[in-house]
Amino acid sequence: MIDLQDILTYYKSISSSPSGQTPRYIPLLNALLALLSIYIVYRIIFPATHLSSASRDAERQAQTKPEPIVYTIFTPASLQPFNGLDQERVLMAVKGNVYDVSAGKSFYGPNGPYSNFAGRDASRGLAKGSFDEDMLTPLDHPIDTLDDLSPEEINSLNDWEQHFAGKYLLCGKLVQEL
Repeated sequence: MIDLQDILTYYKSISSSPSGQTPRYIPLLNALLALLSIYIVYRIIFPATHLSSASRDAERQAQTKPEPIVYTIFTPASLQPFNGLDQERVLMAVKGNVYDVSAGKSFYGPNGPYSNFAGRDASRGLAKGSFDEDMLTPLDHPIDTLDDLSPEEINSLNDWEQHFAGKYLLCGKLVQEL
C-alpha cells in the first residue's frame, strides 16, 4: 500500500533545492497550472458560442430547405439564365452534360475566374485551356460539335469532364432544341 507520507517526502525531496528551500518557480508553476485547469473546466462547462461568418452561412444554408434538383433537358438559351446573376444556381455544360457548379460559385459565379462559362457550354474553352469569350458558342448558333479539336485537346476535355463528374451534381443534358 502507498503511504501518503512517503509521497509528501518524495515531493519535498524533488522540489527543494540543495539548500533546503523551495525554488521560486514552483509556486508560480502551481499557480499557472491551477489557472489552466480552471480555464479548461470553464470551457467544458461553457463552450464557445461564437461562430465564424463561414460557419453562420453554412448553418443558415443547412436550415433552409433547398429546392430539389430535377434532371432537366436544357437548350443553350434555357441554360443561360443559370449564371449566378439571373438565377441563384450556377450551371455549366461539358460535353453535353449539365452540372450544378453552385458549390463552386466563387470560381464559376459572378466575378469568378471561370464566370464566363456559367450558364453556358464550356467544352471548347476547357479543351483549349482558354477562358476567353471567343471560346463560347453564341446562343443563337448550333451547339459546338468540337470536331476540330486535337487529340491533346480531347484528352484535356475528358479530364475536365471527369473532374466535373466527380465533384459536381449532374443535373441535366444540353440539347439543341426541345
